[in-house]
Amino acid sequence: MKREREIFKSMDGSFYHPNQRLWSLPNTQENIEKVQKQFGNKLEIKETAERTIKPPFFILNEKSQQHLDQLHQKLVLKGFSTSTVENYKSAFSKFLKFFESRDLVELTKEDIEGFVYQQVSKYKLSESSQNSLINAIKAYYEHVLGKPREYYEIQRPKRSITLPNVLSKEEVALLIQSTPNKKHRTILLTIYSAGLRISEAIKLRICDVHSDGGYLFVKGAKNKKDRKTVLSPVLLQELRSYYKAYRPSYWLFEGQEGGQYSTTSIQAVFRKAVKASGINPWATVHTLRHSFATHLLQSGTNLRMIQVLLGHSSSTTTEIYSHILAVSNKNVVSPLDSLSEILNLTGKNRAK
Repeated sequence: MKREREIFKSMDGSFYHPNQRLWSLPNTQENIEKVQKQFGNKLEIKETAERTIKPPFFILNEKSQQHLDQLHQKLVLKGFSTSTVENYKSAFSKFLKFFESRDLVELTKEDIEGFVYQQVSKYKLSESSQNSLINAIKAYYEHVLGKPREYYEIQRPKRSITLPNVLSKEEVALLIQSTPNKKHRTILLTIYSAGLRISEAIKLRICDVHSDGGYLFVKGAKNKKDRKTVLSPVLLQELRSYYKAYRPSYWLFEGQEGGQYSTTSIQAVFRKAVKASGINPWATVHTLRHSFATHLLQSGTNLRMIQVLLGHSSSTTTEIYSHILAVSNKNVVSPLDSLSEILNLTGKNRAK
């Protein structure tokens, strides 16, 4: 067993999970073939989850298409983002197909919740997909039919609390050092240094770098909110060196043919750097934003300032980073310590 464990640990991309006390590899066909080659008949493959059923392709009838067009028009007029409009339309079209023989005005709360339950049960919808479905339905009734917000108070899934993936400062340094291309290196430095979303990084303009004021201006971020975030002096020097080398014309980061640098290109750059550096293979570009917030908190920056820099509407969203900080006997004193003398405990194992 020890020999097999050492072989697995030496494979590219292997990662140790201290909480589960196990080693893992990214689930790719290439890795599966490598493991099969190394372990042969000793390898046992188990399905850990039920296979999800994909919704069938369908075409809406004329009446349902009119309802969908009405929703589209209202969402656009209200200034919803393109991605939100498309997500709502995709979700609402399933609702329309399900009730295409019914009058939508006559549907009850029980009818709608029954539909949501059917979708969740049959297609194993994630929490976010379930919420998108409910939001799309409510958007139609509230924005198109003009019903009050309380008209259909549909049951939502209990919100799960998951800790975001975070890299250590050493891992971030390894990632950057493993990115020799100046443009690629500068993009990753900018995302980490300013806590940007990938969509915000590709929308940065040259004029958004305010060297005199010491900040980056993020225009039209999530929920169409403008904000300012920190401009590191170190990043400023990197940006000046990058500008001299590439001379972008409008966007700070431009593709080879001009125009915005693409999201997929940044993701590819990041994946390549992750593989070269050997850091946590489950990290994504967004992990750099989580790491920015966590490292600021570790250095003593208050949560309110971090909330402003990240552009969070609610402080509750930012507070999740306080749960990430390491908890150990190095920074937290257990109340048991104050009872040790009374209980005559020495810390040694007294079990017979």
